[in-house]
Amino acid sequence: MSSIVSYRRGAKTLAPSGGGGDNRGMKLSKIFPILCAAAAVTLAPAFGGSADGGAVHASYCRTMPVEISKTAPLRGRQDFGETRIDASVEGNPLRIAGTTFARGIGTHATSMIPLDVPPEGSFGGGMRAARLLGACGIDDEAGGRGDGAEFRVLSGTEVLWSSGVMRPGEPAKRFSVKIPRHAEKIYLLTLAGGDDVCDHADWADLKWETRLFGRLGDGGDRLDARAFGLVPGTGKDQTAALRKALNAARDRRARELVLEKGEYHFFRENALELSFHISNHDQPAIHPVQIPLVDLRNLKIRGNGSTFVFHGQSLAVLFMDCENVTLEGVRLDYARPMYSEAKILGFENGKTIVSVDEKAFPYTIENGRLRFIGEGWTRGVGSAIAFRAGSKNIVERTADIVFGGEAEKRADGTLALAKDFSEVGAGAAVGDTLTLRSWDRPHPACVIYRAKNTELRDVSIHSSFGMTLLAQRSENVRFVGSGKAEDKTAGVFPRPETGRVYSASADATHFSNVAGVVTVENAFFETMMDDAINVHSTCLGVEAVPAKNRLRCRFMHGQAVGFEVFMPGDTLRFIKGPTLEQGPEVKVAAVRKLSSRELLVTLAEDVPAGYGPGDAVENADFQCAVVFRGNVVRNNRARGALFTTPKKVVVENNVFRDVAGSAILLAGDAQGWYESGPCEDVVIRGNRFIDNLTSVFQFTEALISIYPEVRKLGEQKRFYHRNVVIEDNDFDTFDVPLLFAISTENLRFMNNRVRYNANHAGWGRRPFRFLRCRDVEIRGNVVAPAGTATPLPQSWTPADCDATLTENLKIGD
Repeated sequence: MSSIVSYRRGAKTLAPSGGGGDNRGMKLSKIFPILCAAAAVTLAPAFGGSADGGAVHASYCRTMPVEISKTAPLRGRQDFGETRIDASVEGNPLRIAGTTFARGIGTHATSMIPLDVPPEGSFGGGMRAARLLGACGIDDEAGGRGDGAEFRVLSGTEVLWSSGVMRPGEPAKRFSVKIPRHAEKIYLLTLAGGDDVCDHADWADLKWETRLFGRLGDGGDRLDARAFGLVPGTGKDQTAALRKALNAARDRRARELVLEKGEYHFFRENALELSFHISNHDQPAIHPVQIPLVDLRNLKIRGNGSTFVFHGQSLAVLFMDCENVTLEGVRLDYARPMYSEAKILGFENGKTIVSVDEKAFPYTIENGRLRFIGEGWTRGVGSAIAFRAGSKNIVERTADIVFGGEAEKRADGTLALAKDFSEVGAGAAVGDTLTLRSWDRPHPACVIYRAKNTELRDVSIHSSFGMTLLAQRSENVRFVGSGKAEDKTAGVFPRPETGRVYSASADATHFSNVAGVVTVENAFFETMMDDAINVHSTCLGVEAVPAKNRLRCRFMHGQAVGFEVFMPGDTLRFIKGPTLEQGPEVKVAAVRKLSSRELLVTLAEDVPAGYGPGDAVENADFQCAVVFRGNVVRNNRARGALFTTPKKVVVENNVFRDVAGSAILLAGDAQGWYESGPCEDVVIRGNRFIDNLTSVFQFTEALISIYPEVRKLGEQKRFYHRNVVIEDNDFDTFDVPLLFAISTENLRFMNNRVRYNANHAGWGRRPFRFLRCRDVEIRGNVVAPAGTATPLPQSWTPADCDATLTENLKIGD
């Protein structure tokens, strides 16, 4: 190991080298950091710098091996196999073009692995990591097969170094990458060549080059986006300029980045390519990120009412590995949304005649089927949703309309769709809009991942290539408006100037394995293809118990894989698969990620007796409390709000109007999506429910549906949900069930006002249905039958309830 002290001013250099084998040399080497720290402060003015850390004035350099955290593979992603430390992806010594490396990371492209930059002071004497050194290449175990891979070193906001495509047999390529100031993460990305066959990629001989720097100040700057080239109204790509501003915000520890109000455009071609898993979505190898709010702290981006328009299939905004970051005052939209729309002109001979705005929704017809064209993508049709003209209500009793896009173009430019939509449900009519959709979910519009204390304030999202906002493995998220929901400062709805009918391609907001508190307040949600909010824990299936304190677990749904369900130190809770009953809690000692779908989990104690294959496990620490207050939810498919969490849930002062399915669903399962978390403290009060449940979707048995999926209900010894209070709400509804519940204990429906109408065809069912519930109380409610203006006290009787296996049912005052 060598040590060098250098002082530079222009071309002048004083570089005494040290080492020495006697005691004097050893003592001198120990005091060099102290001397240099003093010199950095004392000599700064003389060398044209400042003592606040704005420049490097003196450096005491040495290299230290990168101590790769055992959790790095758990936080990473790769296409095939297991990420290994100090071994190749197949477990052999790291070997590139005949050279063997003792240390490094063996992976398989495409992959991305985060490295934790050691914090200031980790090396003693004011030393910190200044550069990352290493080598990379294709491992010899690939046997000359495959078409190579590209290696990239990234900060949270830019590519710091790229190898270009490296082929099998090429010598390892060395790199030396400067670490940005205040960076706490570096990301190692490998990109597959033409395919991902035998792309065995090695990162080898990784070292930190450490130097002595002046103290890194706290900054506190307020940055003007214009200073970095961000200019509204040009229509030009602002991606590079915004990333430059974000780099400066990290470098200076800025508190605010302020944009001039206007319209800004961001293009897929210049997006930052990142690779990571996103829950409840397709799993593409790459997510092109337009605005990476990654590895940032204590920053607010103020848009002042600006509109961000994104071009191409991409992820618009990513909050990752960040803390106390706020996005405020922006509208997010895509120039070309994922789904397309057609306006109904008439019906002829079993076909529906429609017009499609080819400028907004360009298309072609291939083999008799519609294929829509976007900016760098094409997509077919798998189903349709019919919206009423004017009201935007989903046409009654239609739900998801099966339609494969069969169509022919007529001489007048209109399209004849090979399905009569007037015969579906209540019947689509002339003037109605069909949203023609697929079931793809490539990227959400906005993702929050490994982030703490994230806020979106006065942010509206108008379209997406999946869910609009998804948070996973994060803590404390706020999505709020500063005014009333009707002001539309926050939420998910079509941007008025586009003329579109639909907004989100899936859920508006979705929270998987989030800790702390999720707050959604004063937001407006309209015409989404799924729920306004969905909160749950992702549980894993238990495949085997290979040792008395180990579990082999599996991500059971193909769209929910790979992200950190368990980390060492987390609390694992067992779930009996057939009955959904909660079991013991045990601390996690270690986790090995065998692939994107399988984990080997070592526990701090033995696996409890009676648990094994067929059961499930969830993270008891990453479950959140929820405040859903003051929102408007209307004209969307599926459900209004879905909650599956044991922490306190408050659903208060919202309006649910013309939701096609249930307004509220309390769910839970360990057999389909594997979305778990029994509700144990739910308050639903002060809300208004207006004409919901006009169609039937999964689990939508009543306006408020409590529907855990229990395979063997009769074997349950403990109820799944408990302590649910539904009070002081207004129901303006046609004849549909009010409340449905399975496996729920201590359920109250009290002091609500129900006004029936004849706006839609009634179901002719009882208002209440309970299946294996206990301690159910219905009292203090008032009801106005259809055609009656004034609600009257209602003493429902047992005849108004369909109750099976239910104990202690109390009805009336």
